[in-house]
Amino acid sequence: MSIECINPPGLPQSDHFSHVAIAEGRRMVFIAGQVSEDERGNVVGEADMVAQSRQVFANIGRALATAGARPDQVAKLTIFVANYKREHLDMIEIGRAELFGAHKPADTLIGVATLTRPEYMLEVDALAVVDV
Repeated sequence: MSIECINPPGLPQSDHFSHVAIAEGRRMVFIAGQVSEDERGNVVGEADMVAQSRQVFANIGRALATAGARPDQVAKLTIFVANYKREHLDMIEIGRAELFGAHKPADTLIGVATLTRPEYMLEVDALAVVDV
């Protein structure tokens, strides 16, 4: 399995994501949108984007491990942010970097009015490509 993450010339360069992810592998792992809940269903970090980011990305890490996938095998993320503001980016990056380190999968960030519960500030889903 390999994932090549590229920020090609002619596109704005980003420290947080890659514009292109080329994945080769035999199995795709789809991780449903993860929110900032612990294993008991309690919201972690109500009104705290950094705490929610850490919990969301930790949940993605646990889901990946359950499927036999690693964070560096993630090719694509979709990030939904309730009441998005530009300053959320650096807060979201804290949890993201804790899971992915230097790996920068392609991503899409979508600002939404609300998520499924008003306490949720962030929801993230993932797509990984692994060899069997």
